[in-house]
Amino acid sequence: MSLNKIINNKSEKFLSEYINNPSPTGFESGGQKMWLDYILPYIDEHFVDTYGTVVGVINPEAKYKVVIEAHADEISWFVHYITKDGYIYLRRNGGSDHQIAPSKRVNIHTKKGMVKAVFGWPAIHTRSASTEKSPKLDNIFLDCGCASKEEVEELGIHVGCVVTYEDEFMILNDKYYVGRALDNRIGGFMIAEVARMLYENKIKLPFGLYITNSVQEEVGLRGAQMIVEQIKPNVAIVTDVCHDTGTPMLNKIKQGDTKCGGGPVLTYGPAVQNNLLELIINSADKNNIPFQRAAASRATGTDTDAFAYANGGVASSLISLALRYMHTTVESVHKDDVENVIRLIYESLQNIKNNHDFRYLK
Repeated sequence: MSLNKIINNKSEKFLSEYINNPSPTGFESGGQKMWLDYILPYIDEHFVDTYGTVVGVINPEAKYKVVIEAHADEISWFVHYITKDGYIYLRRNGGSDHQIAPSKRVNIHTKKGMVKAVFGWPAIHTRSASTEKSPKLDNIFLDCGCASKEEVEELGIHVGCVVTYEDEFMILNDKYYVGRALDNRIGGFMIAEVARMLYENKIKLPFGLYITNSVQEEVGLRGAQMIVEQIKPNVAIVTDVCHDTGTPMLNKIKQGDTKCGGGPVLTYGPAVQNNLLELIINSADKNNIPFQRAAASRATGTDTDAFAYANGGVASSLISLALRYMHTTVESVHKDDVENVIRLIYESLQNIKNNHDFRYLK
């Protein structure tokens, strides 16, 4: 299957709807239902765990199990404190960036429905060099148009309500997908497309394939830690995002040299099983799929770590997608890279044998 032939109009429409649907950490169920509905035609069965991780299964009767995985949650905020004047202070839910907050529009999720609000910020006219302050967690606040705490509470807002940004999906210059939470719902989209390709091309795998969209990655890989104990896989190919270090203000000596448009990024590190990585590299070379390399230190910081060190050791590897402006509302990925990550996972799966032995010493 050649480049730009994978993602069709139907799948791109799903991507847009999926990215626009809020999926904050701990509250992923709406997006998970949408994702499951999309992959249902391409799988044999599915299951959902207590906290909302969804797993679509192909060949559920097989004893040898391979996982392809992404995470479903997006960073967000929690209502933390409501002042007597009706302003709202927040706590992070995941790694939300306080510096991008001022002037952003948000949705506050309540049992009465969605409530609109804005992050306020003092006008430039009221600030001087001596009083200038940068946005910090203790000085950013929400304004929902209320004059008192009682008015705020009448809207259904209380401590613990989750808050997400309004920004929506778009395509930039016909080259980039842009939106909130491409980290890492773009991964969920890519593994769903792998399932679709396997189905449409009538590929018969000799093992059980577990297409896994995990929750709660942004607060410590929690969903992956839970689901790996339930699946007990033999192999895991995880996809997540990494940084495009070609944009301004980044240091390649510290961050490495990876860029949008350069192809999937393959990571080296202790959690990455080298024989599985070599199989993926060979799959890329054989199918003329460009790729980049990155090095991790103690940990990859992705769900790869949760899978690798479970169940006595699961052969695991990480295929990343270079992304610009991580943890902002304009996260951006190159369309060609999305295609190529899908292709690379699809081709790599076909090179894994039943009972494939990835051990270093035999």
